[in-house]
Amino acid sequence: MDPTYDVLITGARIVRPDVDEPADGDIAVRDGRIVEVAPGLDAGAAAEVVDAAGRLAFPGLVDAHQHWGIYNPLDIDTRTESRACAQGGVTTAMTYIRTGQYYLNRGGPYAEFFPEVLRLSEGRAHVDYAFHLAPMMRTHIDETEHLIQQFGVTSFKIFMFYGSHGLHGRSTDQSSFLMIPEGDHYDIAHFEFVMRGIQRARAALPDLADDISLSLHCETAEIMRAYTRLVEEDGHLRGLEAYSASRPPHSEGLAIAVAAYLAHETGLPTINLLHLSSAKAMQAALLMARTFPHVDFRREVTVGHLTASYDTAAGLGGKVNPPLRGEDDREALWQAVLDGNVDWIVSDHACCRDEMKFGEDRDDVFAAKSGFGGTEYLLPGVITEGRKRGLSWGRMAALTARNPARRYGLHTKGDLAPGFDADVVLVDPDRSFVVRAQDSESAQEYTPFEGFEMRATVDHVFLRGRQIVRDRNVVGDPAGRYLARPARRTDL
Repeated sequence: MDPTYDVLITGARIVRPDVDEPADGDIAVRDGRIVEVAPGLDAGAAAEVVDAAGRLAFPGLVDAHQHWGIYNPLDIDTRTESRACAQGGVTTAMTYIRTGQYYLNRGGPYAEFFPEVLRLSEGRAHVDYAFHLAPMMRTHIDETEHLIQQFGVTSFKIFMFYGSHGLHGRSTDQSSFLMIPEGDHYDIAHFEFVMRGIQRARAALPDLADDISLSLHCETAEIMRAYTRLVEEDGHLRGLEAYSASRPPHSEGLAIAVAAYLAHETGLPTINLLHLSSAKAMQAALLMARTFPHVDFRREVTVGHLTASYDTAAGLGGKVNPPLRGEDDREALWQAVLDGNVDWIVSDHACCRDEMKFGEDRDDVFAAKSGFGGTEYLLPGVITEGRKRGLSWGRMAALTARNPARRYGLHTKGDLAPGFDADVVLVDPDRSFVVRAQDSESAQEYTPFEGFEMRATVDHVFLRGRQIVRDRNVVGDPAGRYLARPARRTDL
């Protein structure tokens, strides 16, 4: 007789989103989906039995903010950085990508660009993956509905500071950096038209509308340009603190206010405010939510901003946009998490190798590239810092798995219940480790978390029932799939 289950994970303490305490039980898997969750399931009915030995079982993390291919070729990043995902319990990685410099270093329509993205990533990922796309020029707006229907891309992005600021600092040549046609402008008017285009697509596709959203990187170019000059001329501040001062928190707040009013003006109700880094940014986001209650704002923070400050990060490798802030802002973000004002936590993983990250003067923060990896520390970091502050296990699962999965149309992800993909992470909450870059599966040779103690360890990871991490080691060939969205559960 054929076995009832392909895999049975026994003896787990099962963490469900928004259920405060774990429940003892077993997880049965068939054809890549969870079919039963209960204590005492029949081990004799399974082709393979894995003893969780009392470890916590988390839903596979949905890291909804990554940047594969930004500093390294996409095909290479897909392989190496997806290994880092698996190492940390991330089973679904969502990557922001766009035309222009970096990524594929080309412009043109997404009808030509995106198939190349899919080709370069296919067969190379150790975890499941999806892409968010950024409409950079007018013709991209016209492609919105096609991208949704043809490729299953339901989430889009605006980089608000690109108007007169480059990826790493000042920029005076928008067209060459963004590779947009002469006569196009990446500015507030373009942002408005992007919103109108997405709302048209939502209206044309009413069955998909709730899964279609726009994300915004909220910083104000004019404020940053002026403050960068002030910081450089003053010369008093150094390192990551200087970079934070050059991109001050009220720059975030102002951009959030502009974005919110444009959402109100255009009738677009599904807005995601990305990587809020400061008390002022969170204050602005909550103010806008009260001002425009008909807009469904979601608020994101990163494990980097929750774990490190400009005083504690290990060197200029911690340069990122928006910047790491001081301890007061870090604690303000944690208070927002505890108050229920944060919807999900991500890594903003962008592998930038040493040879590219730093300028000739390795101590010049303004010469360094922006961004760093960290997906492998997402769950350990949230557990480490969250447990200090009384954050429940169930809230952690909601913040790292269920909530981003729901928002971004991944309805088979984010929970340990029948009908969901069997993405399971077994965590030892009593095994600590000290972060060393050399131990990471990422191609990045440094980390701003170097020397940090993480008080939880990811031991085993399953992707759709297939084990991809065993005893803290990534195993097997790449088995990740591209996720066209929305992905529906078969039992709904």
